[in-house]
Amino acid sequence: MHRVCINGVTSSWLEVLSGVPQGPVLGPILFLIYINDLDNGVKNWILKFADDTKIFSAVNNDSDNTVLQKDLDNLLMWAEEWQMMFNVLKCKVMHLGYSFYNPDGYSYYMDGKQLDTVEKEKDLRIIITKVIIPISAM
Repeated sequence: MHRVCINGVTSSWLEVLSGVPQGPVLGPILFLIYINDLDNGVKNWILKFADDTKIFSAVNNDSDNTVLQKDLDNLLMWAEEWQMMFNVLKCKVMHLGYSFYNPDGYSYYMDGKQLDTVEKEKDLRIIITKVIIPISAM
């Protein structure tokens, strides 16, 4: 059960079934301990910060693309097993790097849904933008 207090005014109690309590330090730490094995079986780099997860991969060929998709599938299997489903609508893809290989980017899927491809994303108050380095700059 949780409630919110703002400027001395308190809401009524409400049962919260998921998420990480905001504010106290212990909530995110316990959550990270809970999801510590999330990256077991994942081949690519993974970053975990509180309830946010990012996966990174250098995709230079079809094989790299297949490995990244398999990693996404493994993350979904972990989420189903531990009943900690990803909000697929919030999951996005950003292609960075050289334009000579795969200029349009591969498509990636989670739970049967194609992930949106973005050119910029705000993360922890920092805006990350897509960068394409033209072949002539190499």
